Amino acid sequence: MGFHLPLIFAFLSLAALALANHAAQPAPQLYWNSVLPNTQMPRAISELLHPGLYSTNEEKSTNIMNAVGNGKPTDHKVKPDDIFVQESRINYGGPSPSDKPDDIFLPATRIIYGPPPSDNQLHYKNVAIFFLEKDMRPGATMNFQFPRNSNTATFLPRESAQSIPFSSNKLSEIFNHFSVKPTSVEAKTIKKTIEECEAPGIKGEEKYCATSLESMVDFSTSKLRTRNVQAIPTEVLEKGATMSMHKYTTMPGLKKLAGDKVVVCHKQNYPYAVFFCHAIKQTAAYVLSLKGDDGEKVKAVTICHLDTSEWNPKHLAFQILKVKPGTIPICHFLPTDQIVWVPNHKTA
Repeated sequence: MGFHLPLIFAFLSLAALALANHAAQPAPQLYWNSVLPNTQMPRAISELLHPGLYSTNEEKSTNIMNAVGNGKPTDHKVKPDDIFVQESRINYGGPSPSDKPDDIFLPATRIIYGPPPSDNQLHYKNVAIFFLEKDMRPGATMNFQFPRNSNTATFLPRESAQSIPFSSNKLSEIFNHFSVKPTSVEAKTIKKTIEECEAPGIKGEEKYCATSLESMVDFSTSKLRTRNVQAIPTEVLEKGATMSMHKYTTMPGLKKLAGDKVVVCHKQNYPYAVFFCHAIKQTAAYVLSLKGDDGEKVKAVTICHLDTSEWNPKHLAFQILKVKPGTIPICHFLPTDQIVWVPNHKTA
C-alpha cells in the first residue's frame, strides 16, 4: 500500500489543480469548452470573457461609456478623410453619426436598403469598401484600414444576461438597470441596438441577436447544423508604424473556408457584449493574407455575396464597382470585432 501512496497523492494533486482551473474559468468559457471542444476560441472572443464586469453603479457607468461610445478608433487624431468602423450594419442613406458629410462607414454583411449614395460617399470609390473576387489575387493592392476595436464591453454569463430585459418595450427598466439617463447618448445607442435586433431580416437571412456567448454558440451551430465548426475573426498579426489608412498588397495563400452557408456575428454597441448574428446563404468566406505598405500584416476574413439579385440597384456596391445586381459576386472584409462561423471539414 505504501508503494502506491505517492501515486495516489500525485493523482489527487492533479485532480485538485484541474478542479481549481475549472472553477477559475468563467461560465461562458466552460460552455464553449463543453460544446466546442475541438474549436479554438479566437482572441476576439476570449478577450471579452472578463468576469465581475458589473459590481457597482460607478463601474456600470464607466463600462457603458466605453461600450456604447461613438465607436471610433482612439489611437490617432480624427481627420475628415478618415474612414471608421462605426457600426456593424450598413447604412447607406442617412447621415453619418458624426454629421460630417465626409464621413463614411465600412460595411459588414447586413444589407440595409436606402437612398442612393451621395457624391461625397462615392468620393471613396478608391477605398476597398467593396471589391470583386479577382481583387484577391496575389499582388493586387487595396486601400483599407483595420482600426483597433474600441468597443470593450464584455460577455455576461447567459443566466445573468437573461435576467436583464432586452426589448424596446422594456427600455425604462434597461436604463434604470444600467443607471442611464433616458435622454443621454448612451440611452439612444441602447435603444438603437435593440431596435435593430428586433427589425425583420431581409430575404434569405436568418438573424438573431446573441446576448451571451452561450447563445451565440447555440445559434451558430444550429444554423450550420454541426458542432464541428471554426470561428474565425480578422486579425492584425503584426502592426505597422500607424493604424491609419494604408495600401495593402494581397499575399499568396488565399484560403476558401468550408461550406456554402456561413454565420457572421457583428459586435453591437451595448453595455455588455451583444452580437448581431445572421446566417446567409449563397455566400463564400475566405481568409486573405495582406501586407500594408507600413509593414502591417493582417489575416483578413473576406465575405463574398454570390447572389446580389435582391439588392437595391442603387446600392453603394454597384455604384463603386460599376456592376449590376445579380451579375457578379461582391466581396468585402470583416472588421476585427466580427466573427465568421463555418463548418470545419478538416476533422471528424
